[in-house]
Formats: sequence, C-alpha cells, structure tokens
Amino acid sequence: MELTLDVAREVLAAQPFSVLLGARLTAFGSLAATLEIDVRPELLQQNGYLHGGVLAYAADNAITFAAGTALGPAVLTGGVTITYLAPGAGITLRAEAEVEHANSRQAACVCRLSMLSADGTVTLCALAQGTVRTVKL
Repeated sequence: MELTLDVAREVLAAQPFSVLLGARLTAFGSLAATLEIDVRPELLQQNGYLHGGVLAYAADNAITFAAGTALGPAVLTGGVTITYLAPGAGITLRAEAEVEHANSRQAACVCRLSMLSADGTVTLCALAQGTVRTVKL
C-alpha cells in the first residue's frame, strides 16, 4: 500500500483521541508531516493558553506520521521530549515534524510547534524530538 496524504488522513481519522481534539494532517510525505489543531475553549488551561498536553499530543503524532514516511505504516512512538518556549496563544496549533535520521527499524525526528494568530502572526511555542520504531502487527 502506498502511503499518501489521503491514507495518512484515514489513519488519523481512525484514532478516537485525534478526532476528539479535531486534529488534521495538512502535509504528509518526503520525510515530513504537518498536523494542525484549531483552538477551542475546552483545549485551554486556566490562564487561557492552549494546554501543554495538546502540544505534546501534536508533537507525538506529527513525529510518528513523519517517521511513517520513512518506516511505513506499522510504527509506534518510542519516546518524545518537548520543550515549551512560549504560551500557546492563537487560533491554530501547527506541528511540523521532519525525519532527521532513519534506518530500517527506527527514525529520529524533530518537531516545531507554532501558534498561528488571527492576524497571520506565527509564534514558535515549543520544540520536540522523538524516536519512532517499527512494530509487527
């Protein structure tokens, strides 16, 4: 099966938690993937910023989808580290992940998480890195 943006979107749509968050893949292929989530009140923390858990989810999933472009569809996250840089303020979260290194069993990826504001301003709010491993299904 060829891994395309449409196939990746089907995989994302089969994840109930991703559906709950309203996540969508906007790019997939060439060792990269981009995932976006529109901000809604129930995704905010007590100070009105996007909850860090939503950012961590987005990093994890974007990294895993990016790795899938190198390793194929049978993958699971091995680990993710995230560093928060600025509050998540804006209307849309964008997680852009790229494969930095891959072999036949594992990929190491990086992810930039940015908030887009209504006026078009883009603010980098977190950086993440992670590893993804192949699995036997």
